[in-house]
This record gives sequence, structure tokens and C-alpha cells, in this order.
Amino acid sequence: MIYRIAVRALCEFTAKLGDLDLRFTPSPTAQEGMAGHRRVTAGRGAGYQSEVALEGEYQALRVRGRADGYDPARNRLEEIKTHRGDLERQPANHRHLHWAQARVYGWLLCQRDGLAQLNLALVYLDVDSDRQTLIEECWQAAELEAFFHQQCALFLDWARAEMLRAAERDQALRELKFPHGDFRLGQRDLAETVYKAVSTGRCLMAQATTGIGKTLGTLFPLLKALVPQQLDKIFFLTAKTPGRQLALEALRQVGDSAPNLPLRSLELVARDKACEHLDKACHGDSCPLAKGFYDRLPAARAAAVNVRLQDQQAVREVALAHQVCPYYLSQELARWADVVIGDYNYYFDLSALLFGLAQANQWRLALLADEAHNLVDRTRGMYSASLDQYQLGALRRDPPAALKNPLQRLNREWNALYKDQLGPYQAYAHLPDKFVMALLRCVSAIGDLFNEQPEGLDRAWLDFYFDALQFTRVAELYGEHYVFDIQQREGAGRRRQAQLNLRNVVPAPLSGLRLAAARSAVLFSATLSPRRYFADLLGLPADCAWIDVQSPFSAEQLQVRIVDSISTRFNHRKASLAPITDLIAEQFARQPGNYLAFFSSFDYLQQVAEVLAERHPQVPLWLQGRKMDEAQRRDFLAQFSDHSQGVGFAVLGGAFGEGIDLPGKRLIGAFIATLGLAQLNPVNEQLKARMGEIFGAGYDYTYLYPGLHKVVQAAGRVIRGQEDRGVVMLIDDRFSEGRVKALLPQWWQVN
Repeated sequence: MIYRIAVRALCEFTAKLGDLDLRFTPSPTAQEGMAGHRRVTAGRGAGYQSEVALEGEYQALRVRGRADGYDPARNRLEEIKTHRGDLERQPANHRHLHWAQARVYGWLLCQRDGLAQLNLALVYLDVDSDRQTLIEECWQAAELEAFFHQQCALFLDWARAEMLRAAERDQALRELKFPHGDFRLGQRDLAETVYKAVSTGRCLMAQATTGIGKTLGTLFPLLKALVPQQLDKIFFLTAKTPGRQLALEALRQVGDSAPNLPLRSLELVARDKACEHLDKACHGDSCPLAKGFYDRLPAARAAAVNVRLQDQQAVREVALAHQVCPYYLSQELARWADVVIGDYNYYFDLSALLFGLAQANQWRLALLADEAHNLVDRTRGMYSASLDQYQLGALRRDPPAALKNPLQRLNREWNALYKDQLGPYQAYAHLPDKFVMALLRCVSAIGDLFNEQPEGLDRAWLDFYFDALQFTRVAELYGEHYVFDIQQREGAGRRRQAQLNLRNVVPAPLSGLRLAAARSAVLFSATLSPRRYFADLLGLPADCAWIDVQSPFSAEQLQVRIVDSISTRFNHRKASLAPITDLIAEQFARQPGNYLAFFSSFDYLQQVAEVLAERHPQVPLWLQGRKMDEAQRRDFLAQFSDHSQGVGFAVLGGAFGEGIDLPGKRLIGAFIATLGLAQLNPVNEQLKARMGEIFGAGYDYTYLYPGLHKVVQAAGRVIRGQEDRGVVMLIDDRFSEGRVKALLPQWWQVN
């Protein structure tokens, strides 16, 4: 039995040592790296060979990869690395790893071409200055062969253990049965369609109401497909924490039903939730868990992979037992897990960990995107950027000497952008090159200063640096799917200041590539209609399959009533207050219990709450507050018990509009006093115009469809199980319009 491994993965396992050190960061994105490689290789001679495919074997190992470039005239193999900042400050263990990769590729080339010796070169390209640094060494083939054998020998025991586990896992997966014996209504259809999609290598959109068990209904068929489709990984991607918890619970159920299944599952969490020392920098001179990280990593990794369900707590316990950083241990474990659960950004972000690993290791993937109606807004955010001149002004008051000129030049170019702008908001057709170049110089100067004194600059510098870096990265992507706009305001001393925005309107060119990189991608949610909206904006392939799963609920379980005698339009808000409060009080008196009432804003919510308290003080009220933390959100939901009675007021599209579970008597109804339409403002009108140009449906794509998705999600909080009964009141005359009613779930019987 042969174990296949990429050169880069082999060396990252065997040749990393010393401290975890992020001072020579952030590294360029994958796109910047690829573009940098192309610039380097394009400047070489006519006989230069790029992307040289190489492979070799050592006992049970087959090592393969693509060397960046080979110059036959110089007999020189090149390993190209992109970077930012002063190369002299690169940590020694980074260079050690790069040489290890070059030497492994070097032996594979010597073996293939029968070379007695070979020149190896590390070529470093600074992506900001485009400056190349070349470091060259001459090696004998026998020395390279010995090095290759040494690295393989270090990995061989791990590889044999992995092959043994994989064989046991595959056999157990072939015998795996559905954990609950019987599928719920609709769940079998969903599972069968997911299995067919991955078997044929297609993308799938699955619209399925809450209550059929979507999480298990999508995970289980992919586990069954893992062996026959030769999948390397399953990525379960979520919008929010509750989605991760549902996935972990589904995997626990699978594990409980098949105790002999050695399946490894990993939960990835955000850095600020995993970090043990938020007050320290990520290097050995500051954080004790970064000191000697790679020296202690092998033992921590070996212990962690024996834990089948590697949730946040399990990873933390192993990490602290071996005195390594939990966050970076989890990133290492992603290489060895079968199922990885994490936020969308781990795959779709411009510098996404999971996408980068998948590309580097050529993994065969299946993706699951939970609550995929959120994916449009989330990917837009990942591919957008903004810069506020207020931040720059604060930094310019007393800058380090090395930054004074770059900051002045940047501010000068910034002011020039809007000197002729008359109104507070304006969109522009072109992105100004002079400003971007000034920003790049500033980013480079700040990065150099960070490398010199990583703990000597305060948080404001760090925040501006990362915002500016994101802006430069997004600027490279700028095109018809973007809007560049400037919002100006009056600053201190009545001086004008401006916020610059690069707004992604259509993420499809970027998100579509990520989806296409997987063997199969399944996007599932209770609200994926109309399908063309998501297909257009996310870049789904033309042959993307679709299933609208039969609801397990009946119309008799949910009374849906449109109250078209009330308008919730902004100009009618004042007139709507009393009728809405009377409607809520009347329903509460008729059927006491727990209700949620959703509004378009905190201001509207507060106005209705005040009138309700005045006119109907007998109705208990619980109000969502602005910027609630997790503990406050838990306290709010805890008021909805089997024995309580009251009305919770919440903002549509907020923390309580989706992803919460209040079954049975904990919630028996919802009042939705809004269509969920985005605010009418110059920004949204600009997005509407651009969507109209691209798709011919500017209003629907900007306002109507996203708003109705929020409405249906909020209404979906009411019926959570087969025994639930409840009522939903849709409060606005526009709910009676035919095109609006057509977007509501088919199983609803609207009165």
C-alpha cells in the first residue's frame, strides 16, 4: 500500500522547528503569490521550465509536487517565495523550511534526469516593491538523496499509522448505518440527492425547511460517499456558531451509532476565541505557547489525532497539556481530519486556510454550506474593503520618523480624491492608481516598522495596517463587479474627511472558483428561492442541481395571516404603532404564550414597545438590546421557557431572526412588522443600479429577495417539530402582492 504526500506537506511535517513567529507577516495572499510566481518566471530565459512535475518513492511513500522553476542553462532549480517586508528579518526557521523543500525537489529532479549535481536557489519576491533576492547553493546528487531519505524516514511511521487508520475507517464507513434507523419525512430525499450530487461531481442547491434534520441529512450521505468517491476531506461551512454546534452534534450521533468508526472531525474557531494570551504577540519572545511551538508540535499532534471529535475544548486541553497554542494546533490538525467544521471564511476568504491547504495538497473535497442564504452577504464582505481618513488623521499626529513622509503622501493623495466632490456620497467609475501606489508604499513602511518593533506600536497602527492591506488586495480585484465610492463628512476643526469603500456587488467571480475547486458543493437552507438569485451572485455552475425538499410540517400546524390593513413603510411608522400594539395584545389575550415580534430597526422596535407598554401594560415584554454579547443573548432566550408568557421584541435579520431553536411552548407565534427591505440610501441605490446593469433585476436583487429571506427565516423559528403549533402574522400591505406571496414557502397556507 502506497501513501501519497505532496513535497510541501512532507517538509512542513518534518522540517519545521523552533518558535511560532508571526513577525514576518502577513504573508501575501494566494492570488498575490501566484501573480508573483508568474512575474518571476516570465522574466527568465526562453528555455526556462516552470511548474516542473516531479515525483519519487521511498519505501511506502510516494512524494510528488511541482517545482517552481528549472533553468537548464544554469542547471538551477528555483524555489520561489513571495513576501512582504525586510528579508533580513525573516525568522531562521522559515528559511530552513524553504531550503528543505528546495532540496527535496532537487533530489527528485536529479533522480529523474540523472544529474550528478544541481544548483538550488531560493528566490524571494517582495510583492510590494517587486524586488527579487536570489540565494544559491550547489549540491551533489548524493547529498540531496540522503536528505530526501532522511525526511521520508521521519514521516514514515506516521504514514503507516495513517494508512492503517484509513483502512479501518473506510471499512467502517462501508458498513455505516443511518444513526436513527429511519429517516424523517423529506430527509431521505435530501440524503439521496446529496449522494447523487457528489457521485456525479455536481453542485447542489437544497432548499429544506427546518425540522427535517438538514445537518445529518447532508453529512451522512457524504460520509457514505467518502470511500467510493475517494474524497480526502469534507468541509462543513457555517455562518454562525449554532451551525457548528449542530454539525458537531450530528457527528456525535454518528460516532455513538458506530463506536468502531475511527473518523476524525475538527472544529475550527476564530483566533480571538482560541487564543490563551490575547495581550501577547504571536512569537516566542512574547507568548509562552509560541516559544518552541514546532519543537513540541509533534507530541501534541500525536496526542490530538487520537481524539476523534476534536471540538474547541478537546483541542484546547491537548494544546495546554503540551504547552502549544490551541489556535495554531487546530490549523495543523486540519491536515489530518476527515471532516472539518468552520466558518465560511476558512474556505472563501481571500487568504482562507482550508482553501489554501486544499490547493497545495490537491485534496478531493466535498463542501457543505449550512444556512447558505447567508453566503451572498458574507462573501461580499470578504471581498470588500474600506478605509477611514479619521484613522489616518489620528496616526499622523505623532508618527514614527520612518512613517512621516509615507503618511503625508498618502493623506495628500486621499484629499485629492474628493476635493471636487460636492455631496456627501459619490460613486466613481475608476480606482485612482496614484492613491493605490501611495497606500502600497505606506503599507510596506508600516510592515517594516512592525518587523523592527512588533510590540512597539499600539493597536491603532495594527488596525489601520490590516485595513490598508485588505484595501490593496481588493484593489487588485477591482472591476465591473465592484463599486468604488467615497463618503465624506465634517471632521475636527470643520475639515472634511472621507471614507473610501471598495464594495463587492457580485462575489461570483471569486466564490464561483472556490465552489468549482471542490468535487461537489452542497448549499442548503430553508430559504434559497429564487434559485437564479443565488446562482447569479455566487457563481454556481450551469448544471447545478436543485431540490426543494418536501416539508415534514402541514399547513394545519402554522396559521399564516397577512395583515394588509397596516403599512410599515418609513413614512407610515407613526400611524402603525397603535394598530400593531393592539394586534399583538389581541393575539396574546386570545392565546397566551411566548411570541417574537420582529421589526426593521431598533428605533422602530423601541417605538412600538413604548406604545405597547402604555396601551397594554399587562403584556410582558423582553427587548433585544443593541450590541448584545453572547451572555446577554443567552439571557434573552432563557426568558422563553415552557412556563413563561410574553413577547420578545427583536430586529429582523439580527441574532434572533435565525439559528435559534425554541421548540414546543417556548415559542408559539411571531409578528413580523417589516418586509426586511434594506434601507433606502445612496449606497443601496448604487448597488441596485449596478445589479440592474448586470442582471436586469436591480430592485429584486438588492431589496426584495434579501428582505423576504429574512422574513421566512424569522417565521421559521415558530414550528420546529412535528408536535409544534403556532401562528405567524405578516404585517404590511405589501405582503399581499403576488410576487411577494410567491416567495413564501409552498407549504404555508396564507390567509
